[in-house]
Amino acid sequence: MKINLSNIKKAKNFLNKGECVAIPTETVYGLAGNAYSDEACKKIFKLKKRPRNNPLIVHYYDFKKVKEDCYLNDSFFKLYKKLCPGPLTFILDLKVKSKISKIATSKKNTLAVRFPKHLVTRNLLKELKFPIAAPSANISSRVSAVTSDDVKDDFGKKIKYILEGGKSTVGVESTIIDLRKKPKILRLGGLDVINIQKILGKKISINNNPSKISSPGQLKIHYSPGIPIRLNLKKIRKNEACLFIRKKKINRSNYYFLSKKGNLREAAKNLYSTLRKIKKDKYKSIAVSKIPNKGLGKTINDRLLRASKF
Repeated sequence: MKINLSNIKKAKNFLNKGECVAIPTETVYGLAGNAYSDEACKKIFKLKKRPRNNPLIVHYYDFKKVKEDCYLNDSFFKLYKKLCPGPLTFILDLKVKSKISKIATSKKNTLAVRFPKHLVTRNLLKELKFPIAAPSANISSRVSAVTSDDVKDDFGKKIKYILEGGKSTVGVESTIIDLRKKPKILRLGGLDVINIQKILGKKISINNNPSKISSPGQLKIHYSPGIPIRLNLKKIRKNEACLFIRKKKINRSNYYFLSKKGNLREAAKNLYSTLRKIKKDKYKSIAVSKIPNKGLGKTINDRLLRASKF
């Protein structure tokens, strides 16, 4: 897409003043603030109504700035070289002298680090003298935003500025990997774990439901459209929306499809926007047919499972 330098300058000015702005990324839209500023990070938590024990992901242009804040290792550089910028977040040990706000880290000695691929936000990051803390731009526990209109729906005029970037191309949050000791996945996301395993040359364990929150995206109730969701169902109740992985030959007004032919990448991209549409269409509940539990299907199932605990 064409880069609007005037819009990037507006977003930069707000961020420099300690305000929060919404930014586009390839995964979902983020609610961004200066990661070095306690006040900016407090505003993020307040706007999102986010629990203070749920740390923020901090976005950088490249690894050079990260070296000032975190300890980097061989696994990081292997993955960074092949997969960044992209939908991957690293959990790294934080340096004692780091300027990252303790509000952003929830007072932990680790930091969630990401290098977004979206060209608009990359141009913004290049202009800034600080990294930006940016969790998803939605009310905590609700469906993430994949368009600027989604952000407006959630926040109205409470956010100073929304940097336009079109619809997010991945459509679900980043995959999170903890690289501090033995690498392990802490959140399934927009990057298939198989890609990570190939690069590191070993099987990576998945700890997607820990007893204690150690990274963003681990709340048990999350990604909810605000109405009940029933999973893996064959029988549909009256006046219930039905969500399918692929288009059906029979089309009814309460049928919603994530993909024309069952493509999991396309389904992931359409997941949140479809959940939002069902809610706007005034349905009181959603029945979801079985989603293949492989590749990005695992991420879709994870999001729907957490949403179903509403």
